[in-house]
Amino acid sequence: MSRIAISRARRWLATAVLGSVLVACGTATDKPADPADPKSAPKTDTTVLPVKSARKITDVKGVTISTTAPPKRIVCLVALCDDMLTELGLEPAATNSALLTHPKFLGEARAKKIPVVPGGFLSPEAEAILSHKPDLVIGLGDTHGKLAPALKGATTFWPVQPGSWQDSVAYLRDLGALTGRGEQAVAAEKKFRTKLAAAEADKSDKTALIIFGSDENFGVATPGNDVAAGLFPAIADYPWKSRGVEGTYSLEEIIARDADVLFVETLSFGKPDGKLSDKLAENPLWAQIPAVRNDKVIEVDPEVWAKGRGTRSLALVLDEATAALR
Repeated sequence: MSRIAISRARRWLATAVLGSVLVACGTATDKPADPADPKSAPKTDTTVLPVKSARKITDVKGVTISTTAPPKRIVCLVALCDDMLTELGLEPAATNSALLTHPKFLGEARAKKIPVVPGGFLSPEAEAILSHKPDLVIGLGDTHGKLAPALKGATTFWPVQPGSWQDSVAYLRDLGALTGRGEQAVAAEKKFRTKLAAAEADKSDKTALIIFGSDENFGVATPGNDVAAGLFPAIADYPWKSRGVEGTYSLEEIIARDADVLFVETLSFGKPDGKLSDKLAENPLWAQIPAVRNDKVIEVDPEVWAKGRGTRSLALVLDEATAALR
């Protein structure tokens, strides 16, 4: 698979490329850091405003969603939805994500009881979605927006498009308002903010990078294009800026960054065919990276790191990242 294909696939499968109403807004000081200047963002505020129930919200991207009653049957087409529902103490009526099998979510046994929407992430079947009689369907805007006409009149479709952890928190608060689970949303937000603030206060002086791919062709996750990577400038040195989804990458560039820790997301397309780090290790240049020499190459779960994007997934990212960066 070409480098461009890998980048596009991760964009579809894993990343989001870049006025909630008062009842579902975050703290006023929150704003993402400028990827070109990570110091531009204020330290994370751990103050959390209450979330009131609402039948209508306008989300962080300006999309207005209304329901006649608190939605109970929610179909998830993007892992952020599964993450939010878990934080709210709910389960989806159906999903097309494997995130729920993680032990910090439902676990494999419970997750197997959740129906799977056929068609996969890229092409979920509208008829199958509607067969679950959903009150609300949540999908990724740039991938699942094409389903809106087929679902119109039968259910409410909510296209989400998180580009930062602040977006993810805003979506969680909005869903908490719609489902009448404001207290759960506030508790989850508070827990995440507290964890992030602690990581910021104990910022590592080590250099880290997140790389992803399925074979020797790989990409580098960047703040502004990847929600998990957006956490890193606040907790470590993250010397990589976005060059757009079409960028190409080489081990020489990775070597030049002197990365102390490499987090590796192996993305499988169909049948898994081994770890990305093992494949990259076949290149003699691999051994020149400080992280490789110091045994600090960490294979991470892409379901959590690349696809989750919600507060529970991002909290797991922080736990694993801060442990490796000590």
